[in-house]
Amino acid sequence: MRGYGPETFGELYADQYDAELKGKMETTTEQSVEVLADLANGGTVLELAIGTGRVALPLAARGLTVHGIEASEPMVQKLREKPGGQAIPVTIGDMADVAVDGSFDLVFLIFNTLFNLTSQEAQVRCFQNVARRLTPGGLFVVKAFLPDLHTFVDDQSVRAMQVEVDGVRLDVRKHDPVTQTIRYQRIRITSDGTRAAPLVLRYAWPSELDLMARLAGMTLRDRWGGWDRSPFNAASIEHVSVYALND
Repeated sequence: MRGYGPETFGELYADQYDAELKGKMETTTEQSVEVLADLANGGTVLELAIGTGRVALPLAARGLTVHGIEASEPMVQKLREKPGGQAIPVTIGDMADVAVDGSFDLVFLIFNTLFNLTSQEAQVRCFQNVARRLTPGGLFVVKAFLPDLHTFVDDQSVRAMQVEVDGVRLDVRKHDPVTQTIRYQRIRITSDGTRAAPLVLRYAWPSELDLMARLAGMTLRDRWGGWDRSPFNAASIEHVSVYALND
């Protein structure tokens, strides 16, 4: 999608991001914080795509040293407005390439955000960038969905996400199976007018992520079907994958 870059999501969604997720993601956020705090084991933590600090702030409140990378300055501004948000160092830049000072015992990239990197090349670079930041034996955690391609007919779909008295919200999606990309337009129609917000994702299957990790010098240590550490199997709709830096 022409004009769509690493910073676009934050520029479009920063003002409404927390409000849209309020009441929807509390349990998932709490579970993710518990697992990540356990894996960090008191070490230093780096979150890629730190956003508004939904996970980073609770981790910092537990006494962990947390740093972040974020492509969108509006997202970081929302983080800074929250209690404790001023204390978390954040590097502005593309998480596939930007360097940060120091090394980390745990790096994580969750809530499907790896797929915001819209090419395989960028995702491979991201894994390599992470490997350069990890301490010996350090861990990289990726949480992502498993694509459900059955929802597409002729590689496209239109879904009614909300239907209300005063408006409707539609998700219009176009799938490219060659590049594994999905281009969205999230369309909101109300009496005040129409708003369209684009989104581009490049999905990858777990086996492909495992290969990216191997190329970067990491090995899969654990894979769960969710933050509850349930077994990953054919019925799973998402995965939490834990990679360890090779000795």
